[in-house]
Amino acid sequence: MLETALQAPWTRLINHILRATPRAMTRLQRFTGKTVAFKSGPFHLRLAVLASGEVDVASRESTPDVTVTAPPILLPRLAAREEAAFKQAVFEGDAEFAAEIAFLARNLEWDVEEDLSTVVGDIAAHRIVSTAKSLRAWRKDATARLGENVREYLTEERPALVPRRDMQEFLHEVDAVRDAVARLEKRLARQGSL
Repeated sequence: MLETALQAPWTRLINHILRATPRAMTRLQRFTGKTVAFKSGPFHLRLAVLASGEVDVASRESTPDVTVTAPPILLPRLAAREEAAFKQAVFEGDAEFAAEIAFLARNLEWDVEEDLSTVVGDIAAHRIVSTAKSLRAWRKDATARLGENVREYLTEERPALVPRRDMQEFLHEVDAVRDAVARLEKRLARQGSL
């Protein structure tokens, strides 16, 4: 009972997003009666596809047609629609249904600004969403710059790591020495057999 109560808000959110995209509901109608289980750490969500194309909480006893497993640390990246994160999620079961779920997960988008506008008005909703997008872009840029600065520090300022160009040059020189030693060994072997 408690598990179903915890799943209900997620089910309502998913149905809200689906209703905003009738084409997605039409796509799901082909899978009426099928169930999907989402697992991420202690979080488990079981959904059944209804004839309307919406979803409802599936019974615990039902065997899922598809199981989607992702570690909890991957959830923010999945929500941000990072393609690499989708490749790390594990889809098991009915291949056609799993492909549809993956397609919808990648392409369905919650129009947060539209929903916020009914609560705070159009202008405030636009500003809130714009600010959130700016912060996300800033975080991504700051993370990339920090990584680049750390790499540069460790390779140039305090050489704890070898710069890529130096490593490639070193490996090229090692190959040249190995080839020269092999030629020398062959020459010595020929002189020894004479």
